[in-house]
Amino acid sequence: MGLSLAEFCMGYEEIELWFDPHPEDQLRLVWLLDYLRAYPLLTTKLFVRLIDQELIMVSDAFLAKGNIPRADVGDAELETASEVWHAYQATTPEACFALLKRNLGALPLVKPTLTALLQELPGPTGLGATELRILELVARGYQRMALFYHRTLRGTLVFDEWQLGYLLDGLAHGPVPAVSGLDDELRTLGKEAFGPREEAYKRSRLKITDFGKAVLRHEEDFSRHNPIDRWWGGTHLTNDNMWRWQPTLIGPQ
Repeated sequence: MGLSLAEFCMGYEEIELWFDPHPEDQLRLVWLLDYLRAYPLLTTKLFVRLIDQELIMVSDAFLAKGNIPRADVGDAELETASEVWHAYQATTPEACFALLKRNLGALPLVKPTLTALLQELPGPTGLGATELRILELVARGYQRMALFYHRTLRGTLVFDEWQLGYLLDGLAHGPVPAVSGLDDELRTLGKEAFGPREEAYKRSRLKITDFGKAVLRHEEDFSRHNPIDRWWGGTHLTNDNMWRWQPTLIGPQ
């Protein structure tokens, strides 16, 4: 019979948690701590490694020097994790916004994560930070490799490569597209068709449309011409339920 995660962990004297500083990884960390909080025997064995770079980039030599500090997981860490996780699951982003005014030092990478996530709410242009950045890069002539894989150039970290593709689909395939030149096959390919989707992105030759240029100039609101239907944590964003970030939280109007 398979063991639950908690049951699996019970057999170990110590449990170290290693998570990248990227928002998605920090969300996994707070979810895991919230889950383990229900098992007091386990929480006494928990430690967190404070990592400020991508794990895939950490060399064996660096690890051998013991340069990554280790912190105990106590009540403050567990309470902070639970607050953040439950706030992110709420039906509005208000609780997450409120947490920015709180001391979240028990988990020092959580506040930057919340800020990055809130920036992905639609802004004055109707687009989140990553969507707007994709549009800026397309306007400058950048194509697939730069958009999907050059994180430093893009400057946003919330979405992975496949999720970036879905954002690009939304910019290109709405009633009033902000981007042209995206391969039409992507209209019918399922999200699980990774190979065909990658080939379709390679075939694409992206250009910004006149409407996209107007959005970049803040003369148009993308959401006024195109349907919005996506989830931000537990918040269902639609044209009738548009929570915005500008750079403070603004409710539906």
